[in-house]
Amino acid sequence: MNRWWVVFGAVLIQLCLGAIYAWSVFTPALETVGWTKARTQCVFAAGLFFFAVTMVFAGKMLPRYGPRLLAAAGGVVLGAGYIVAGLFGGENYPANLICLGVIGGIGIGLAYVVPIAVGMRWFPDRKGLITGFAVAGFGFGALLWVKLAGAWGHLIDAWGLGTTFMIYGAFFLIAVPIGSIWMVFPPEHWLPEGFSPPSAEPGAQAANGAVNFTPRELLGTPQFYRIFFTFLFGASAGLMCIGLMKSFPMSALQANGIEKAQASAIAGTAMAVFFSLANGVGRIAWGAISDHLGRRQSLVLMTASQGIVVILFQWMAGTPMLLYLAATLIGFNFGGNFALFPNITADTFGTRSVGQNYPWVFLAYGIGGIFGPVMGGKLGDMQNFSLAFWLCGILCLVASIIIVGVRPAQKVTSGYPVDVKDDVPSPVEVRQPALVGSRAD
Repeated sequence: MNRWWVVFGAVLIQLCLGAIYAWSVFTPALETVGWTKARTQCVFAAGLFFFAVTMVFAGKMLPRYGPRLLAAAGGVVLGAGYIVAGLFGGENYPANLICLGVIGGIGIGLAYVVPIAVGMRWFPDRKGLITGFAVAGFGFGALLWVKLAGAWGHLIDAWGLGTTFMIYGAFFLIAVPIGSIWMVFPPEHWLPEGFSPPSAEPGAQAANGAVNFTPRELLGTPQFYRIFFTFLFGASAGLMCIGLMKSFPMSALQANGIEKAQASAIAGTAMAVFFSLANGVGRIAWGAISDHLGRRQSLVLMTASQGIVVILFQWMAGTPMLLYLAATLIGFNFGGNFALFPNITADTFGTRSVGQNYPWVFLAYGIGGIFGPVMGGKLGDMQNFSLAFWLCGILCLVASIIIVGVRPAQKVTSGYPVDVKDDVPSPVEVRQPALVGSRAD
């Protein structure tokens, strides 16, 4: 199979899964029927939480059921959640919380890890770039679904929330299983033409992802917790900004004398165009940058710049051009999370086991999905947006310091070490430098 079909299938799948980022386009309509900002963010937070938790189980299911079946199942669950939410009218809080938050989040979690794990196997020579492509559809999906519901398709105005949800759900039911057709691992020992596998010498193995940790071993390393908290702080800031990207700029623009209708259009453009496009581009760009600059250095640069922009956002949001610039920078950096963290997980704990290990790292995103949006919604209801941006910006700066200390994880193996190519035990005693003090089971 031509390996670029994997990229096509991955983008198609992620385009559908990215609908969760379009939630902000529905919140103004829900607020007009009595929903509080906190309530709208609870649905969004539930989706993010169940997305992340389900990924852990999906990682365990991946070797047993295979990537194709797992991705298709995720599309069916996601589509069914949207359709059922639409049948309840689209404005029912319990129905939206369960169908879009819980069921929709589960569907996304089942399918999300598949394109990443499959893509890395087919492109060991371009892991950063291809992971960026594999998750770029997730970021671009927000633009598509926001614009179809609003400026391009006018689905909400023409058909209402309920029918819009059902239209989206029907598309997900069809498109994700189509994309899953190409979600298959390459043949055992397959390598792209002209590519030499990483060096198998001790000390070099862990740095390039050749030594594979089990999830149990992963959880026993300090590297995991440094990566985890870096992701948690960065995700909290980005998700808080996503949740408030429409409502806060509208308030700030109106405070500067711009009429409500115009402020709504400007804020919508900032979210649907500038943030969404930059979110998708950032996934590809940061992935490519990390292939040359290194994962750790890229994460330091990304989290530090994100912290500065998030703090400044509270003053930039009241001016249209500065709002567009801030939305672009926040989206660009936020998108980088989803290219850099899978790759630093693979490089640190093994490429072959990334499908099982990355979901544990991704739990940070689920926790951030509760902390960031709910905190932003609560402080927004209290009209204290400034504190939300200060807190999240400082956390990003702290994250840039935490990730500096991450070094390649290595483990001590004795008796029958696992061969880095085919997982066949070799009756040789090998002792690698033990940086983390972990041991094989």
